[in-house]
Amino acid sequence: MKHKLDARGVIIRCSECDTSNRVPFARLNTAGTCGSCKATLPLPHAPMDVRDGAHFDALVAASPVPVLVDFWAPWCGPCLSVAPELERAAAASRGEFLVVKIDTQAHPGLGARFGVRAIPTMAVFEGGAERDRRQGAIPAHQIEQFARGR
Repeated sequence: MKHKLDARGVIIRCSECDTSNRVPFARLNTAGTCGSCKATLPLPHAPMDVRDGAHFDALVAASPVPVLVDFWAPWCGPCLSVAPELERAAAASRGEFLVVKIDTQAHPGLGARFGVRAIPTMAVFEGGAERDRRQGAIPAHQIEQFARGR
């Protein structure tokens, strides 16, 4: 199940009734309930594509958990090889951090704004600001450690 970002939050589909539910960015660290069937919604546990700079800014500013950003491009071999590792790290995050992906080919302005000179580049944003950055493909357990600040 892939989650989606919009201007106000993350869209999570209910596993019970398949209804789309928006969880506001500021509440991403708590399990919500489906507006339709009242089932508990999972915490975001899959990488999400950033399709708009304003959505990214809103997420980073309001997220109560660290946001791991993967700056990548579809033609980049190392970027493609790290994608399954990011999936594993996101699945293992248990709500401790979010994983988002920014396609620098589709959104060159975001890559330029953050001074991305090589891909893949991963950055962690916390409290509205960039906390750390690293380049290159790494395995899931190292991605998790990086996102958690260890």
